[in-house]
Amino acid sequence: MMSYYFSACSTVNYQETYISFLLEHYEHLNLPYSFQTSLGYISSPILMGKDSIIIWNAQDEPAGAIGFIHGTGDHSYEDRNIIQIQVLFLKKSSRSGRTFLRSMQFLGQYLAQINEPVTELRFWIPAQSALQKLCAKWAVKSQSQATEYGDIEEYRMDYALWHAAVMRYPHELYY
Repeated sequence: MMSYYFSACSTVNYQETYISFLLEHYEHLNLPYSFQTSLGYISSPILMGKDSIIIWNAQDEPAGAIGFIHGTGDHSYEDRNIIQIQVLFLKKSSRSGRTFLRSMQFLGQYLAQINEPVTELRFWIPAQSALQKLCAKWAVKSQSQATEYGDIEEYRMDYALWHAAVMRYPHELYY
């Protein structure tokens, strides 16, 4: 089993690596938006407060990334207790249930140690049955939208319940 570690993108070099990695793998992100809109979602975690994470493999190469923002556009981003996950991506060679779980455990611990309480996580996915089945294990579908690039769905999760669920499995202490 390959080893992975995680870094919050708190420096310009890490932020550049985050953006470059996601742009390099843009066609595999399967984002149901135009490139301009997708670029906005990819970069907004950095532009709005540096909330992005790089998942590194044992060779110190990026293997995945998570980007998220505090708040929603509907409330002018003042509802900072809500975290919107903008992007979550693992390279195909790094995809496994264990790597995904460890990534969620890192994210959960990261969010638990920041100075702003989190009550809810939200994210959008392309309306695909395999993704719907996976997301239904963790979240509740709250809305659907048709776009020119396909149908998308928003999912929401109670942060405390999600955090307890991912942390009940064996995990490392990151914070």
